[in-house]
Amino acid sequence: MKKIAVLILICFTAFGFAQEKKSTKTGEITFEASVPSFEEVKATNKGVSCVLNTQTGEIASLALVKGFRFKVALMEEHFNENYIESGKYPKAVFKGKIENFDVAKLTEKEQKFVINGTLELHGKTKNITSNALIKKSGTTIIIDNTFAVQPEDFDIKIPSVVSKKVAKTVDVTCHFSL
Repeated sequence: MKKIAVLILICFTAFGFAQEKKSTKTGEITFEASVPSFEEVKATNKGVSCVLNTQTGEIASLALVKGFRFKVALMEEHFNENYIESGKYPKAVFKGKIENFDVAKLTEKEQKFVINGTLELHGKTKNITSNALIKKSGTTIIIDNTFAVQPEDFDIKIPSVVSKKVAKTVDVTCHFSL
């Protein structure tokens, strides 16, 4: 009888710990730096990892820079080789916390949250604050957030030849189903 009780206790404990973290390897990040009257500067990465600690609201995300896809192959090549230097800086990493996060209060209706953290990109780290809409669908937590960055904050140089064709502020949108 004691063995059964211990086994049940271990199962409940393991189940409880398993629920503390939700993750995905198929998150999506899109960035856009388009300027009106010029070719679209937009790319999407659909293989982004994200982990959320549902007890603390801590969140982390990792994107392989070479995973961003553009409509124009040449633009993708220039992005990887000349601007972001993905061979030297292969990852973009965000680590942060969702303020006032309480998983028990999530519903199917989106709720607004603020996420504070740091973004490491191109060998530089910058504090980022973003607005997020978070909801629960069944056992899945869905996070949609947006923020803006400037290439110069990460020492990403845009040559003067194309500087008028690329926005000074890059809009970033994220979608994670955890």
